Amino acid sequence: MWRALRTAALPLLRLHWRLILLVLLGVLAPLVLIAELTEEVFRDGGFSWDQAILEWYAAHRTPGLTLLARVLAVLGGVPALPIITLGIALVLARFRTRAHAWFLILAVSGATVLNGLAKVAFQRARPGELVAVLNEPGFSFPSGHAMSNMAFGMALCLVFWHSRARWPAALLGVGWGLLVGISRNYLGVHYPTDVLVGCLSSVTWVVGLYLVVRKRWRVLNQPAPP
Repeated sequence: MWRALRTAALPLLRLHWRLILLVLLGVLAPLVLIAELTEEVFRDGGFSWDQAILEWYAAHRTPGLTLLARVLAVLGGVPALPIITLGIALVLARFRTRAHAWFLILAVSGATVLNGLAKVAFQRARPGELVAVLNEPGFSFPSGHAMSNMAFGMALCLVFWHSRARWPAALLGVGWGLLVGISRNYLGVHYPTDVLVGCLSSVTWVVGLYLVVRKRWRVLNQPAPP
């Protein structure tokens, strides 16, 4: 009897430990880092390496890298990213994974809304024109491109996590978010802390959303995309 109970309980224990680890690494740890970085930026004037990194990028620009960064800015911005997101969501819905499709849409759109609210709340000015390739309007903190694209990448990672494509999807999704964020620093339109907080905020938002909807929409139990 005890052996049967232990055999039945082990999968549940493993699942709970995975959920606890996901909460710690995906929600609580990023929130702590966000709070620390935000306090440093707005109470103590920020980090010296913020400007130093932008100046390093400005000193190492090449025509090829600048073109690549501009392309990433277009693909990761409006209207390209919403169109890409909707296209992938339609593909997911066609394969009878509507919960995954809605999860992707909510992840990206929610991150975009949260970013707009944060920009209005903090109103940090963008870096000076001396280090900027582009002249973009609006506030700087946190980076909208970094936040929306990391949300896109994290959502794809979680959508495909229970399939054979989990690691390629994770590497491509998270890698895409990081690449777009780095390109914003390269172009000089955001401070590194803008990008870092944007990425961390998306991780918190997407993982938190996933934990909320996983049972209601049975995201974990649905047949994952192949």
